[in-house]
Amino acid sequence: MILKFIYAGKEIEFEVIFSKRKTMEISINPNGDIKVRSPVGISEEVIIEQMRVKATWIVKKLYQLKHRRIKSLIRKFVNEEIFMYLGKEYFLYIDRNPNVLKPEVSLVDDKIIVTIDNKNEENIRKIMELWYREKAKQEIIKRINFYQKFFDKVPLEVKIKEQKRRWGSCTYRDSLLFNWRCVMAREDVLDYIVVHEMCHMVQKNHSKQYWDLVHSILPDYKKRHQWLKDNTLKMDF
Repeated sequence: MILKFIYAGKEIEFEVIFSKRKTMEISINPNGDIKVRSPVGISEEVIIEQMRVKATWIVKKLYQLKHRRIKSLIRKFVNEEIFMYLGKEYFLYIDRNPNVLKPEVSLVDDKIIVTIDNKNEENIRKIMELWYREKAKQEIIKRINFYQKFFDKVPLEVKIKEQKRRWGSCTYRDSLLFNWRCVMAREDVLDYIVVHEMCHMVQKNHSKQYWDLVHSILPDYKKRHQWLKDNTLKMDF
């Protein structure tokens, strides 16, 4: 159920989820979406009134999230830092467990949880990069397999690499190389990155024929490309 109210001239919209619980809980995810988990049977009026009580906190939290998105990223790898995965924003949560045998990364609700035996920043960065690399390989291979039907040629190999200035590239021998950060992009945008490089197996340049080929597979590729340009900063690491 979606409800809304006005506070300081601003409309605040939120989703209500009813469940068997005793208290009401308000949460805001990194995208700024507000969710209220409420006991069954509570009226809309009561829920909205409780939200008004918390309105100052809500507006402050929304402002903080917006501010984080627009300022230059300096990664600190600390709790509540925002990272992207397949176009969605997640809070980082460090779970320090001295008994853990092997560090691991998992997605739970709106969090990327890193379970590690210490909180060393460099270790956390390496663990997260390895996780992103593995996910990038999985997602990219899946998309190459899907879009292969549009091509007569097949990639010689697929590699996930460190590429600061490129999202991907195609060699003269049709090896496809991808920046591991591209898995942070929205799924349809990741499709565009993959198709972009696969089309270079046919045309090794950015000629009209090349872009016509891209357009024949993804007619809205310009919108996907624009999203990539607009969100590059969020995908820094």
